[in-house]
Amino acid sequence: MSELKIVGNKEWCHFNQLNIPAIKARVDSGAKTSSIQATDITTYRKNKENWVRFYVQPLTENRSISVECEAKIIATRIIKSSSGIPEKRYVIASEVTMGDTTWEIELTLADRDTMEFKMLLGRQAMENRMIVNPAEEFVLGDISEEEIDRKYETFVMKKTGLKIAVLASNPELYSNKRLMEAGRARGHEMVFLNVQQCYMKLDTVTPEIRYRGGNVINDFDAVIPRIKTSMTFYGCALLRMFKTLGTYCLNDAESISSSRDKLYSSQLFSKNDIHIPTTGFAKSPLDTKDLINMVGGAPLIIKLLESTQGKGVVLAETNKAAESVINAFKSLNANILVQEFIREANGKDLRCFVVDGRVVASIERTAAKGEFRANIHQGGSASIVKITPEEKKLALKSAKILNLPVAGVDLIRSNKGPLLLEVNSSPGLEGIENATGKDIAGSIIQAIEKRIKFNGTAEA
Repeated sequence: MSELKIVGNKEWCHFNQLNIPAIKARVDSGAKTSSIQATDITTYRKNKENWVRFYVQPLTENRSISVECEAKIIATRIIKSSSGIPEKRYVIASEVTMGDTTWEIELTLADRDTMEFKMLLGRQAMENRMIVNPAEEFVLGDISEEEIDRKYETFVMKKTGLKIAVLASNPELYSNKRLMEAGRARGHEMVFLNVQQCYMKLDTVTPEIRYRGGNVINDFDAVIPRIKTSMTFYGCALLRMFKTLGTYCLNDAESISSSRDKLYSSQLFSKNDIHIPTTGFAKSPLDTKDLINMVGGAPLIIKLLESTQGKGVVLAETNKAAESVINAFKSLNANILVQEFIREANGKDLRCFVVDGRVVASIERTAAKGEFRANIHQGGSASIVKITPEEKKLALKSAKILNLPVAGVDLIRSNKGPLLLEVNSSPGLEGIENATGKDIAGSIIQAIEKRIKFNGTAEA
């Protein structure tokens, strides 16, 4: 026992092979495996072996410092997170130095963005080497702020471009990773901000937006919102605050709110001569039968106003089934739209991706067998399609009415001509980039460059 080195509940680690000069680790003998924070994870082949490239933001207090790391993948494991949810993680091996001791440990690459410590040292790495005194910290030596600054001075980015934030909930989603990659590729400083970790100080003298740990984040040139539906209210509040502070928001709060209110956006489209499937809305159950007849009877589509990605959308095959579904939703005080079913579309629709007044890509989505929704998230497939001038005009006009520089516009081909189904203010990139091979994330970054002067001021 006397040969074991005593360590505290937190210690500084150094990874020479990963080019990380110092990272604060939570020392936890209750955890079996060790992990390190990793974002923008990309796998590739090197010398006939599987390797991984990832970024580590080692300092909780300074998110602008990001270290690019590469390592060979030695395993892929299912690890239970602290909340008990199993997740697949890549495992790498690297030498670690703590105090005057260096040895090799295994590390899983984990999403620790919301955690105080960017590294966790588990008991497997300490076995036969260390014993933890949970009442102590930095037993092997603390590092001052000045020394940290010196260690990381070469990592501080010299600003040659813009400072852009991706405001979302999950850094590992394909769309968010691609935007981060595309921005960095064009020389910009890219920072991922978790919506739920941002908070505001409302003050006439020094208004602020702060991030987890108290970091003031008022200095972004632009924000790309990728706000999920459940976070619309809070996300839009943050966007209004960013706009107040002079930050350019690619899709602002008002536009996002309008696009997600299906009733209001349908009213705007109807007012502006945008052709949509015949749509009905009513509050009283007494009006159900006439509501069904008004849109042409069954089969018809019933949509929750808050639905997204095809969720909360029901196909009623008969009038009786439609009555039952509508009244069931109303009994739950849910707001719904009823809409005519375009049978001749044969389970297909078009997704037109609009960026800064141009349709940069378009695909045809086909519903999975036995499914009427063509959404990729519902198992639909995608293929390249050439849209007509009329369809292009409809897509651009729809995005313009909602004042969305970036939009996924969904159209359907009917016997009456193209009809607008929906305008998505946070359209996914995976399906359309994979189907078309186009760098749509790069087009989005270029749109920001076009809209902003490099002093961070939005152009008129």
